[in-house]
Amino acid sequence: MENKSIGKQVLVYGALAFLLIFALFPLYWMLNTSFKSQGEIYNMTPSFWPQVFSWSAYEKLLTEKGFLSNIKNSLYVSLIVSFLSILFSMLAAYAISKLQFKGRGFISRGILYAYLMPRAVLFIPLYMLVNAIGLSNSVYGLMLIYPTITIPYATWMLVSYFKSIPGEIEEAAMIDGCSRARTMWSVIFPLAAPGLAATFIFAFTLCWSEYLYALVIVTKTSDKTITLGLSDMIVGDVFAWGPLMGGSIIASIPVIIMYLFTSKYMVSGMTVGGVK
Repeated sequence: MENKSIGKQVLVYGALAFLLIFALFPLYWMLNTSFKSQGEIYNMTPSFWPQVFSWSAYEKLLTEKGFLSNIKNSLYVSLIVSFLSILFSMLAAYAISKLQFKGRGFISRGILYAYLMPRAVLFIPLYMLVNAIGLSNSVYGLMLIYPTITIPYATWMLVSYFKSIPGEIEEAAMIDGCSRARTMWSVIFPLAAPGLAATFIFAFTLCWSEYLYALVIVTKTSDKTITLGLSDMIVGDVFAWGPLMGGSIIASIPVIIMYLFTSKYMVSGMTVGGVK
């Protein structure tokens, strides 16, 4: 019996180790390539470790490619859009999940359909809108457009989360004298903190990795985001593999840190918000 248990544990840990290696291998290969020289990258026999460590890819990123400006623009846009999206979405989700009014179901379904709308269908009218109000070729144009992606998604996620909070808690607060607004801000929203954190991270990731709208709206070098900065390293069929991989590693760091520090909120938020 004990041998069976040990064998089962070996099988489980072996499977987990295989999946972990499978998941982390792309990151390792990006890091490995970013430290290789250009000649070694194009060597016919790939090596799993740089023969000579080279920082030239990162030097090019920081001194020639203007990658710090791309990171600053992406952080600026992603943080502001994510905070605003959560602010508007939590109010909309609360209204849909907790209040009774005519058309609630229609609005709820409309939010879902807006989220499912393909971006390829919307980018031309959105570009015309941004151009008409003078925000094209600017990060402010992206701040206007990105909420069309993040708010429907965040609202849909938070509706499910707010529905999981028992109505008796809200009723008890109102019996104790809390107004609707105070109940909402002091009771419901703090209880929904894991769901809000999980939704914020997903909204941030959507903005951080968005490419199509940024490509259409922004052409000015100083306003380009991190995805455009990476794509600029591909000219025709020439790939600057070292800077490209180094830039991808740098671009992954903020998202990885956010996921590491908030993983416990992510699990609880996704578990509750994903079930209706």
